[in-house]
Amino acid sequence: MSFLRPSLKLLLIFVVGVCAAGAWAQKYPAKPVRLIVSFSAGSGTDIVGRIIANGIGESFGQQVIVDNRAGASGNIGAETAAKSAPDGYTLFLANISYAANASLFRTLPYDLLRDFAAITQFATGPYVVSVHPSLPVKTFTDFARLAKAKPGAILYSSGGTGTATFLAAELFKAQAGVNLMHIPYKSGAEAITATVGGEVSVHFAPLATALPFIRQGRVHGLAVTSAKRLALLPAVPTIAESGYPGYEFGNWYGLMAPAKTPRETINAIREATIAATNNQSVITRLADLGYITVTSEPEQFAAYMKSEIDKLAKIIKALNLSAE
Repeated sequence: MSFLRPSLKLLLIFVVGVCAAGAWAQKYPAKPVRLIVSFSAGSGTDIVGRIIANGIGESFGQQVIVDNRAGASGNIGAETAAKSAPDGYTLFLANISYAANASLFRTLPYDLLRDFAAITQFATGPYVVSVHPSLPVKTFTDFARLAKAKPGAILYSSGGTGTATFLAAELFKAQAGVNLMHIPYKSGAEAITATVGGEVSVHFAPLATALPFIRQGRVHGLAVTSAKRLALLPAVPTIAESGYPGYEFGNWYGLMAPAKTPRETINAIREATIAATNNQSVITRLADLGYITVTSEPEQFAAYMKSEIDKLAKIIKALNLSAE
């Protein structure tokens, strides 16, 4: 029977290997997971990223660490994420800025659809036109009238050319036929700080970023960019009802992983994200900041991002915008 021993040994090695592989797969995540957020700490995107990271961490039973890689309109962080190992231990927080960057930049060190695997969308959020109290306006109509009367005199801040805060303002400029002077900053946090400090007069800010300053009276919220008024700011009208029908702009947030991340890992992350968005604490924290939780299948999220890229490409072309 000695001639059977090599075969038995091989069989034993195979069985042990299969069991070990199965055990490894079941342990994911076996260590902390990194979530790359391509904007600075304190920005609207960072706030949302930390809320969902905590929720996913609770679902995983492992810490999800936010890694802020700000700069270059979000492209530094995106490139870092795209070039990371596709093992499920690096995730990427995508938003509308990346759909815009596909048209704003002639060349990018990554492709949003080719170099990433979509996982799920998890939130949407509006913006609020926030002005420094020194600006002599009380309503959005007053603001638009002043902008028309003094072309180029009103300074507006953004987190950088191509970011959502930039696009929201430029879309209004085009629709209203006004000329606001763009002052780009390195991050959304710096842009709202500049507005609060009076360096600039206006910032089309994520509600999550602007809301604390509005409540403190340090900036005035003149209008929201959503199609309907917000429960958190019921007295603040929409831009559409302020004389610019059809104006609507909002951000979206979703999770992605480097391309070639195994589908079973993608599914595990999506399930943890869904669990997080069903967590009442997460729902409440996002709702308090004006965000609505949503989820989607990976294929749905990928298709949605492509549609956003196509939609923004038309807007950017019509406005003749470029980040280079």
